Amino acid sequence: MKNKTEEKVYKENPMREVKIEKVVLSVGGIGDSLEKGIKLIQLLTKRKVMRTKAKKRIPTLGVRPGLEIGGVVTIRKGHEAFLKKMLAAVDNTLRKKQLSDNNFSFGIKEYIEIPGMEYQRDIGIKGLDVTVVFKRTGRRIRLKKIKRGRIPARQNISPEEIIKFMEKNFQVKFL
Repeated sequence: MKNKTEEKVYKENPMREVKIEKVVLSVGGIGDSLEKGIKLIQLLTKRKVMRTKAKKRIPTLGVRPGLEIGGVVTIRKGHEAFLKKMLAAVDNTLRKKQLSDNNFSFGIKEYIEIPGMEYQRDIGIKGLDVTVVFKRTGRRIRLKKIKRGRIPARQNISPEEIIKFMEKNFQVKFL
């Protein structure tokens, strides 16, 4: 006859499970360069691009408050297949210094490196940035407006946990 403790199968706490919250694509530039970048992101995602505006004046770069300087798209549903495609553009290899708590980012120098993408004459050669944000169940407590709560630091996802998750689910190598 088995003991009660032997019958219990240890399961990992579902509240500690790491998940991908969103994938964010961004591009920066001024004037014609920005328009080409926005066309690129629309071509990749088939979604509307949110334009970002400058808040400070930077005379050396020709930036003034209110000037459009970037475009951003957030992908929340169907992000896994899209992320695999983006990672293939960098040969499924990332550096450890690209990691931080709860996220990692990498850049794609030329969009023609993405599998299935062909050169577009009206865009030219353009790159973009990809940011992947992770979460655990319960993160909404920190973000919601009504009855907002505090979350302890152990709820954050460390770079080591991100490495383990990415190696297991996306076969990414970290240098």
